[in-house]
Amino acid sequence: MKNNFNSLIFEKRRKALIGNLPENSTVILPNKSISIRSNDVEYRFRPDSDFYYLTGFEEPNSVCVLKKEKRSFTYILFVEPKDREKETWTGKRAGKEGAKQIFKAHESYSFSEFKSKLKSFLLDAEHVYFPIGQNKDLELKITDIINELKKNNRTGIKSPKFISDPRDLIHRMRLIKDAYEIECLKFAARIAKDAHIMAMACSKPKMYEYEIEAIIEYRFRTLGAGGVAYPSIVGSGKNSTILHYTRNNRIIQKNDLILIDAGCEYNYYASDLTRTFPANKKFNPEQKAIYEIVLEAQLKAIKQIKPGKKFIDSYNRAVYILVKGLKDLGLLKGSVEKIIKKGEYKNFFMHKLSHWLGLDVHDAGPYTDEAGKSIKLLPGMVMTVEPGIYIPDLPDIPKRFRGIGIRIEDDVLVTKTGNKILTAGTPKTIDEIEAFN
Repeated sequence: MKNNFNSLIFEKRRKALIGNLPENSTVILPNKSISIRSNDVEYRFRPDSDFYYLTGFEEPNSVCVLKKEKRSFTYILFVEPKDREKETWTGKRAGKEGAKQIFKAHESYSFSEFKSKLKSFLLDAEHVYFPIGQNKDLELKITDIINELKKNNRTGIKSPKFISDPRDLIHRMRLIKDAYEIECLKFAARIAKDAHIMAMACSKPKMYEYEIEAIIEYRFRTLGAGGVAYPSIVGSGKNSTILHYTRNNRIIQKNDLILIDAGCEYNYYASDLTRTFPANKKFNPEQKAIYEIVLEAQLKAIKQIKPGKKFIDSYNRAVYILVKGLKDLGLLKGSVEKIIKKGEYKNFFMHKLSHWLGLDVHDAGPYTDEAGKSIKLLPGMVMTVEPGIYIPDLPDIPKRFRGIGIRIEDDVLVTKTGNKILTAGTPKTIDEIEAFN
């Protein structure tokens, strides 16, 4: 997939947002600033996802302003100006001209001018939108100006009547992926699939977990990913029962299961893929029994993903299968319905089944409607499906099951007629895994 910037994609999104706003509205969206890793060493910069979604602009110290008036709207970008000396150190900047020519801003200014011009954007704006709680300095500046304008209302100066957070509107837009986003997500998923296959092929006892981490992240980069979408998890043995285990520093033993949860970013769009497999190439009876339960739960949960179904439906289906399987193995006692009602299964499956996937690995977007009910699935939504069973090392659990952790995760696109598994082709059944190894 070619990484060509298309300003029309972002222009369409800005127009869609503006179309949902009342007249005399001003939206102020700041980008992130550089973060310090240690001393004077900076983290690699990644733009704020909402800011990038509407602008496509990737540089720090930038602000997007959208003004909607009666018959028009204005798109304004504040950016760092061209500076030959600074660009020698940190790379080329678009500058004010690039903001207009490349990113199609109607107006552009230096980032240093933003605070001095902020008052003019708030003047005569009836509705003001900015991400509340995200940037305290900006929030304080905006509220100070609004309070100042209100004091002068008697002189005829108008002040904003409504202050709102635009993220609810933006996140509802982000929930339904456009064609470009779907292509990026498909590409990120293909990279993740190939990287997981390489990692599975190379894994063996006596390796360190971090060696597998290195293999998978090497493959991400060689296939064109911008980097990881989140810290890679490579948990062997009892580490497979730790949900967000990232130390990855244990030596893998012969009879271990290896759980790899790793995804990459492509054009900032994430993949999120998990596979669990035996280090010695063959599942033992206990590992196989647990794996079959998790796999059945995942396959049947995915069948629930189609337009008109509720987000929660796949979770409910997966939980029923997990509970029944654990009960059949003697790890849970009582009726399936009672176990579910009391939440007793959460000792073994304590996380949710799914989350939205997009510009963020745990992507933006609501899970419930305005009535608090589970949202209905629509074409263009992308979600993970990741059931798991994690058996702790506790004395009341049969020893043969202790320390087994299994999770199976795929990325799924809701289509007009059902769903498409974007990470399909990564070995998943027991036969596929044992034959592959």
